[in-house]
Amino acid sequence: MALGGGMYTVQNKVLPGAYINFVSAARASATLGDRGTAAFPLALDWGPENEVVTIENSEFQKGSLALTGYAYTADELRPLREIFANAKTLHLFRLNSGGAKAACKYAEAKYPGKIGNELKIVIQQNEGFTVSTNEVYDVSTYIGTTLVDTQKAVKAVADLSDNDYLHWKGSEALTENAGLLLTGGTTGAVQDAAYQTFLDKIEPYSFNAVGCDTKNSTVKGLFANWTRRLRDEQGVKFQCVLHGYPAADYEGVISVKNGLVGASDDPSAVYWTTGAESACAVNRSMTNSTYTGEYDIDTNYTQTQLEKAIKAGEFTFHRVGDQTRVLTDINTFVSVTDEKSADFSSNQVMRVLDQIANDIASLFNSKYLGKVQNDASGRVSLWSDIVAHHTQLQTIRAIENFDSSSVTVSQGDMKKSVAVEDHVQPVSAMEQLYMKVIVE
Repeated sequence: MALGGGMYTVQNKVLPGAYINFVSAARASATLGDRGTAAFPLALDWGPENEVVTIENSEFQKGSLALTGYAYTADELRPLREIFANAKTLHLFRLNSGGAKAACKYAEAKYPGKIGNELKIVIQQNEGFTVSTNEVYDVSTYIGTTLVDTQKAVKAVADLSDNDYLHWKGSEALTENAGLLLTGGTTGAVQDAAYQTFLDKIEPYSFNAVGCDTKNSTVKGLFANWTRRLRDEQGVKFQCVLHGYPAADYEGVISVKNGLVGASDDPSAVYWTTGAESACAVNRSMTNSTYTGEYDIDTNYTQTQLEKAIKAGEFTFHRVGDQTRVLTDINTFVSVTDEKSADFSSNQVMRVLDQIANDIASLFNSKYLGKVQNDASGRVSLWSDIVAHHTQLQTIRAIENFDSSSVTVSQGDMKKSVAVEDHVQPVSAMEQLYMKVIVE
């Protein structure tokens, strides 16, 4: 974030960095970065407060109990399972704070939340126990009925090491018990200010999509404006997924239309959409993708309503046979101009443009910024890397008709600046068939 980036009107930037504009053309050793990283703030019953925790998909599957306080299959983890149905990595933030940690005379829960009340400490004599000469115990930690930690042959609380659930405290003598429960744990409430805290905390991270399940239109506006600022002013390219917010009218914001059966305002479809959009490849579209999640999404729309949803920039699920599918992979951008055509409403197009922006900015900042002279030789080197990058995009059919002569690298308005003009044609997946059958 320390380096400059974003869009420019004139070449007058102060910070070193890559400034990249995308406009529609008038109509009459670079490598491709990985995708699959999402960011999401959620209300949780366990976990650190006011910090971002990065979780890999495999970690969540194997270690959900320590990470969230719940087994992987628990109903409470449905939102996370929806995100990880497609995402590889999640930057997770616990929205609620101000809760109390459960405790007993021997230990305190690692985190605030009602999950702490499920923790139990069992102390038994070790097999080598002898009165007076070797009073050693085995100390076990349970969450519910699940054994999560055992420390053998300890003489005192001071000999115990903290585990994923407990912080040991005090100087009480260890004595045998059948199970000592921790008590007093409470889960704090979510305050609106927590959303701003999340945005402040997540800003230094890299991700492909960020989601939010709020019903509060003010908070939705906060996320949309934050996304616009980072994309346009700082050059951080990602998309934001919200529920019921087509008013954003911006290519960086996706608005999910659907609620759930019996709860039309339920934003739960945002979870799966965030994970899916974060992981969708640069040469793929979410159009017609099958929803693979666990929610009963409301798809009771007429053809006319579906057409209106597309025109309004709403990302919509619909029913195809017995499956729920994505109608078309679009964002909220609908205000077409000469500089921004309707192509910018396509998330597949935006993935290509964002990939170019992120990759070329990363290339420039790591290889050229402050390291390569801004002379003919240096500019040829930059041109070669951009051409190599775009050739890869064409190889995987993300762009087409690429001609190396369409990339020009020249001296900028100042000695230290370099100007690049780059013409690309993103490829879109087929969505409509117009067929004329001639009968003879």
